[in-house]
Amino acid sequence: MSKVVSRLDPKKFREEFERNHCWEKGLLAYRQLPLLSASEAQEEGGDIRMYARFITTMVPWMFTHWFDECMSWIKTCFIGDWSAQCKFHVKGPDALKFFSDTSVNNLTKFDIGQAKHCIMCNDLGKVTGEGVLMRYGEDEFQTFGGIGLWAEYMLNTGNYNAVGIQKGPDLFSFHVQGPNSIDILEKVTGESIRDIKFMYFRKSKINGVEVTLLRTGMSGELGYEVHGSCEYAAQIYQAIYEAGREFGILKLGERAAKVQHVQACFPTVMADYVPAVKGIVDPTKLKNFNVANVEQRGAFLDRVPGGSLEYSDIKELWRSPLELGWGRMIDWKHDFIGKAALEREMKDPNRKTMVTLVWNSEDCIDVYASLFRKTEEFPYEPMDLPKENYRRSMAPNRVENAEGKMIGNTSNRSYSVLFREMISLGTIEMQYATPGTDVFIIWGEPGKPQKKIRAKVARVPYKKDNRRVDVTKLPVRPL
Repeated sequence: MSKVVSRLDPKKFREEFERNHCWEKGLLAYRQLPLLSASEAQEEGGDIRMYARFITTMVPWMFTHWFDECMSWIKTCFIGDWSAQCKFHVKGPDALKFFSDTSVNNLTKFDIGQAKHCIMCNDLGKVTGEGVLMRYGEDEFQTFGGIGLWAEYMLNTGNYNAVGIQKGPDLFSFHVQGPNSIDILEKVTGESIRDIKFMYFRKSKINGVEVTLLRTGMSGELGYEVHGSCEYAAQIYQAIYEAGREFGILKLGERAAKVQHVQACFPTVMADYVPAVKGIVDPTKLKNFNVANVEQRGAFLDRVPGGSLEYSDIKELWRSPLELGWGRMIDWKHDFIGKAALEREMKDPNRKTMVTLVWNSEDCIDVYASLFRKTEEFPYEPMDLPKENYRRSMAPNRVENAEGKMIGNTSNRSYSVLFREMISLGTIEMQYATPGTDVFIIWGEPGKPQKKIRAKVARVPYKKDNRRVDVTKLPVRPL
């Protein structure tokens, strides 16, 4: 184990992180060997034999089985490794003004120690980046996720009295999600954390090491993120896991990780939308933009692989905050990039919105049954389980009404162990967005066998949102 853990040396990590994230290398960077994640580093005995690439790191495809892991955030808790995410740190007198000018959000009420889901757009009102924005001080902020890439570009090309630096290789980010997450973190920190409100954070210590605890809930359940120096990543990961054994904690593999986003309706970059940067950003001119997200690189492709949706330009997969169901986060009282375009979209009666689509089970079963029919007809393409294989990215499928008119597309199809159903998110016209509406999904890439699958529009999120549970009313276990 020590040999693997040594790969997490901070200096080595930064060198490899930047080497794997250079925009100027383009897609050739895919061929570079990424680092092993802190979660893999803790695999005693080397039982894991299959890995998936998550941005800069190789993470285990499964630890136990995706069935168990998909239920972990519902029944007990999981620990997952999101350390490979982009993390952009901004500090200076104009830091708040910068984020206010470039995001759709209302930042006038933004406490120190608070976090927000921050959304940035281009002039067309299409999302260029989004993620978590944390306020560390009066003039100090930190982003987590793809938003940091566009934020860096905008800061470098703008006129703001602020300095930004990519902190991606310096910080680990572990998600501890599920109903038992609070008990596990209180045990490992040795203190009550019930004072941390939803989307707020504060410092704590694990085994004497300072960490930041952020209450989020990307699973749609009670959950937290643990941030700290990558120097201690493997140590903190193992401490949390050991503390969680008695509470049924599971390690989360990449195969199951994104299912929670579909059930809880958290649209995700390159799974539900393509960042709206092609033709706007010239990566060869971004000399300081060296820690670009692998998913962002895909935004410069002509197409994303998979799916029945036919389109002529990758820009057809750009989405606005309204189309992704984030309209409530738009603050119309302040000026921001893309505001005029979004105001026009709001007035369009045929605009699209985000829904859950529940795929007909009999039709899905028939897709698999075609594999066993001894006929000359080629079978339908199997549906990867629990969701589209990580290499397939968005794989958008055409959605039609009863008359065969295209009304939108699916994204992020997943099998839900919780509901025993095939579900997906979908961006469809408003007039068809009422729960219970019958629609049809075309399964199968153009030129290959296709099947029209019945589906029903359902609520978003599909799973009950338990993120804001009042933790002060939960049973307190002895520390």
